[in-house]
Amino acid sequence: MNIPRTSYPRVVIIGGGFAGISLAKKLGKKEVQAVLIDKHNYHTFQPLLYQVSTGGLEPDSIAYPIRKIVKDYPNFYFRMANVEAIDTENKSVCTDIGDLAYDHLVIATGSKTNFFGNSEIEKHSMVMKTIPESLNLRSLILENFEQAILTSDLADRNALMNFVIVGAGPTGVELAGALAEIKKGILPKDYPDLDIRRMKINLVQSSDRVLPAMSEVASEKAEDYLQKLGVDVWKNLRVTTYDGDWVQTNGAVNFKTATVIWSAGVKGATIPGVDGEELITRGNRILVNEFNQVKGFDDIYALGDIAAMQSDEYPSGHPMMAQPAIQQGKHLGKNLIRKIEGKEMKPFSYFDKGSMATIGRNKAVVDLPKFKFQGVFAWFVWMFVHLFFLIGFRNRLVVFINWVYNYIRFDREARLIIRPYKKRKHMSSQ
Repeated sequence: MNIPRTSYPRVVIIGGGFAGISLAKKLGKKEVQAVLIDKHNYHTFQPLLYQVSTGGLEPDSIAYPIRKIVKDYPNFYFRMANVEAIDTENKSVCTDIGDLAYDHLVIATGSKTNFFGNSEIEKHSMVMKTIPESLNLRSLILENFEQAILTSDLADRNALMNFVIVGAGPTGVELAGALAEIKKGILPKDYPDLDIRRMKINLVQSSDRVLPAMSEVASEKAEDYLQKLGVDVWKNLRVTTYDGDWVQTNGAVNFKTATVIWSAGVKGATIPGVDGEELITRGNRILVNEFNQVKGFDDIYALGDIAAMQSDEYPSGHPMMAQPAIQQGKHLGKNLIRKIEGKEMKPFSYFDKGSMATIGRNKAVVDLPKFKFQGVFAWFVWMFVHLFFLIGFRNRLVVFINWVYNYIRFDREARLIIRPYKKRKHMSSQ
C-alpha cells in the first residue's frame, strides 16, 4: 500500500461513513499514523439518498471526497480498497490492493440491506443504501413511465406505475412522501399523454404503525400526512416474496408491480476474521464493550451500525443511525489518544438527541428528548439539522439552493436517466 512505517502507533480505520470520518477528524492532528480504507473515495450523506432517487438532488451534493476531508492531517493516509479479511493473529488487514499491519484497528463498515434470507426479494427488488443504488432507482422510476407510455396493455401499464415500498421506517416514509409529491406536481406536466392518476404508491409495514421507532404521536401524524398525499399505507402486512411481477403477502392483498423498493431492515456489514459466532449478536452486529472494544480483543474496536454495545437501556445496542456513529467516533478518538498516552479510557455514554422524518413539503415529525412536534416548524428543523451535518460548505449551499428552488417552483430538476438501469423484465408486453 506504500504507507511508510513510523515511530507513531498505526491506527487503521475501515469505513468512511459517519463513524469513520468522526474518528478520523479526532485523530487527524495527533501523534498517530492513521490509515482510512474505504471502497469509495467519498463519504455519503445517507439520510438524503432518497432525494437523489427521486430527482430532488444530484449525487455530488450529498457526497464529499475523503481525501479532501483528511488533506490537512500530516500523518493521515487514505487508500481506496475492498477489505477482504482481518488476520487478527498477525494484526493485519487483508485487502485487494495488499495487506496492512495495524497497532489499533477500528471497524466502521456500517450496515447493508437485510433481506432476512429471502433470495427472491433480494434478486428482484431495489435498494437504496449507496449512491449508485440511488441512481439505479432514479433511472428505473423514470424508465417505468417512459415504458408505460409505449405499452398498450393496461395491466402492464398499471404495474409500471405501481410502486411498492416495503418498510415504513424513516427511509420508506420519506421515499413514499417524495414519490407522492412527484405524482402530484411533476409527472402530470412531464407526461401529459399518460393518466398519472393511475399511479399507485403502496407503503407496506409488518407492524401496526409507521415509524415504529418514534413516538406514537409521530407515527399517527406521519400516517395522516401520507394518506393525505395519496399514499396507500398497509399495516400488519408482511411481504413474503416478489418474483419480479407479483408481490405476495401473508394477507389477502397482493400487488402486481414492476418496482419493489426494499427498506425493511439492515444488518451489520461484517468482515471475515472478526465475524465468529461468539462475536456476533442480533442484527449481525459485533459485540463491543463500553469502550467500543470488540469482545476478546484489546486492539480491535467497532463503531456505529456494526457495533452492538449492549446495556440495560439498549439491550440490542444503540440505534443504527447517524448520531450514535458520530458520537462513538468522536469518543473513541479521545480514548485512543488516552490509551496511547498510558491513561485509562472512559466509557461511552450515548446522548439521544432525538429522531425525525420528513413526509414532504411542509410536513415532518420530530421527536426530541423533551419535546415532540409536527408540521411546518418540524419541517424547517429537519432541513436545518440535515444542512448542518452535511460535510462541506459547497454541499450545504447546493442543497439549500436546490431545496429553495424546488419549493418555489414545485419542481425537481434532476429527472435524468444518466445511467439506464436494466432489470429483468417479466411483463407480457416486454
